[in-house]
Amino acid sequence: MNQLLFWILFNLFVLGMLALDLGLLRRSGDTVTFRGALTWTLTWIALAGAFAVLVYFHYGHATAVEFVTGYVIELSLSVDNLFIFILVFRFFKVAPEHQHKVLFWGIVGALVMRAVFIVVGIGLIRRFHWITYIFGALLVYSGIKLFRQHDAGIEPQNNPVLRLFRRWVPTTEGYEGDRFLVRRGRFYATPLLAVLVLVEATDLILATDSIPAVLAITIKPFIVYTSNVFAVLGLRSMYFLLAGMMELFHYLHYGLAAILIFVGAKMLVANYYPIPTLAALGVVAGVLLISVLASLVNPQSQTQGPA
Repeated sequence: MNQLLFWILFNLFVLGMLALDLGLLRRSGDTVTFRGALTWTLTWIALAGAFAVLVYFHYGHATAVEFVTGYVIELSLSVDNLFIFILVFRFFKVAPEHQHKVLFWGIVGALVMRAVFIVVGIGLIRRFHWITYIFGALLVYSGIKLFRQHDAGIEPQNNPVLRLFRRWVPTTEGYEGDRFLVRRGRFYATPLLAVLVLVEATDLILATDSIPAVLAITIKPFIVYTSNVFAVLGLRSMYFLLAGMMELFHYLHYGLAAILIFVGAKMLVANYYPIPTLAALGVVAGVLLISVLASLVNPQSQTQGPA
């Protein structure tokens, strides 16, 4: 009953925060300011920290460390997704005042997809333990691929999801304010809906890496779910905070690739050499710190031209 109460209260909290984001915050202005983004980014980090303290007193030290580690991994991998969001918004020339709506509904969709991924992933691991080796190998492969794809570039116009969308969904030539659909005899999608579809597809791809990465730390459903939710909910404000500074962190890409490889290796050797969760947290935090410091010490202009 205590665990059920935790589930209910946490999801009510999530719904309340989403309603606050969609309602009260939306009325404060169409464009998210840097100050507002910074305030909400720090607020989400503080809320995650407070939740970690709550987990500590309710479930103990080990579970609290699992939550913090899962949250840090999920948040760090989500940051890499922000690069793609920026490219998509630039390609479609999405006005700043409309980006908030796309990201909001993108986050709602991400929460639903990740809940499904978590249920399926944990169910598979508990029923077929050998699947952890597949997840581990997938993470290592994804990390290596991430290293090699850094300079490959991302071309939204060649995305197969976008091609299918344009082929099968009637779309207006231009934007219709912040509307996703308009009715002109029949319903037409607007380019803003195409942007939302790309954002959702991007998060779906990210989830195939990030969910197994957290499952390498713990398979406790509540911890995996809550660490993902806190990271995803803070993603919107973090986008507006970092959108103008992403070029500063050009080495972060390599740090995230190293994290994927490390977490995948942790999953592969778990039965032979289990790595303590606290040690894993230290490695993840250390890699992130090194990649950020390296980016600041060696700016992009000294290594390659801006994208």
